[in-house]
Amino acid sequence: MQPQPPLPVPARTGPAAPTAGPPVRFAVVGNPENRRVTLFADGVRAAGLPAPRVVPWAEVLRAGGADFAPEEIVRLDSPGENPEVDRLLRDTPDPMRVEGSARWYTRFTRAVRELRGGVRLDDAGDLAVLFDKRRCHAILAAADVPVPRSPTSGEDAAPVRGWDDVRAVMREHRMPRLFVKLAHGSSASGVLAVESSAAGRIRATTSVELAPDGALFNSLKLRRYERERDIAAIVDTLAPDGLHLERWLPKASLGGRAADLRIVVVDGRATHVVVRTSTSPLTNLHLGGRRGDLDAVRGAVQAGGGRWSDVLAVCERAAACFPRTLCVGVDLLPATGWRRFAVGEVNAFGDLLPRLTGLPGSGAEGLDTYAAQITAVLRRTGTEGGPRQPGHRHAHHLQQHAHDPHRTGTTHASA
Repeated sequence: MQPQPPLPVPARTGPAAPTAGPPVRFAVVGNPENRRVTLFADGVRAAGLPAPRVVPWAEVLRAGGADFAPEEIVRLDSPGENPEVDRLLRDTPDPMRVEGSARWYTRFTRAVRELRGGVRLDDAGDLAVLFDKRRCHAILAAADVPVPRSPTSGEDAAPVRGWDDVRAVMREHRMPRLFVKLAHGSSASGVLAVESSAAGRIRATTSVELAPDGALFNSLKLRRYERERDIAAIVDTLAPDGLHLERWLPKASLGGRAADLRIVVVDGRATHVVVRTSTSPLTNLHLGGRRGDLDAVRGAVQAGGGRWSDVLAVCERAAACFPRTLCVGVDLLPATGWRRFAVGEVNAFGDLLPRLTGLPGSGAEGLDTYAAQITAVLRRTGTEGGPRQPGHRHAHHLQQHAHDPHRTGTTHASA
């Protein structure tokens, strides 16, 4: 991959802004009603810049692309949490359905390629890899980034056509515990944590709800399946969309709960960290995970003989595999004892962490994830100063189905 092209050097507006030259102009491709777009626009205005031009994903998908002025700095945001956009991407009548992620991937990556002009903060080639867990895992492994062992990435990738293939992988690769993931999924959609006993019993923990007619739904309520025929039915239904398998690494604990980290990397630097803890194998906050104490994590790393700077460096190495994308969210898995770490995921839209401000020494102190990205753009353009912290800081909640408080659509990709 080539280094990201330099950004233009327009002037900043505001009381102390120069009088000459055009201001930095942002555009964002997203869902206008979504909190992601709102929070980013708040950050742009707080920087004393003109409000970003919002280009709806629905218009991009219907029109076969969109055009941007050469000087517009274009941010892509998640197309999730919008039923109409989801229908255009997956052709599913119900946004809570799990199936259709392969079609989503094909149409989303095509839509990204059909955007024309502008200075891009998200590279089409990077996004194509980030939204294919098999390719992403292979690239990370080739760069010597620590990752869980996977038989489904790389040149010798094992085929996964259904449950029988998963069982074969568990046996042949000596993986009694593994994660089954949709190759193009996010926000834990379609993820199963599968474990087998020496006696042959098997169970799976997942957010997938298996309906009586065989349909699969995303849910905010985790379920545990202990009948192999149910697990097989779920996997066989998901397999045509593509599956990725990874060894289930035992996670370190914090306060008696399994823990991992979402670390946001902006312009090559780890800037924001949220600790996620859970009593289940899935720590996603929208699935009942809780935020943990970062100071306690730092202390545990030090007690285990490690250095916090080395932990952040792992995530920065992972982000460096995608040099043409300004910001990624890295899911870091700490092994028992907090001595070793592996990268479980790299998320293109992993920056939705409301109210979280930057790490000391990161260059994002006092800034949320959106303000940190705006600051990085202004630094790249050579503009003096940076944005103030946005004043719009209230929390928003994930959209839920009106008739079922547990089911949820795909969100691409919150913490």
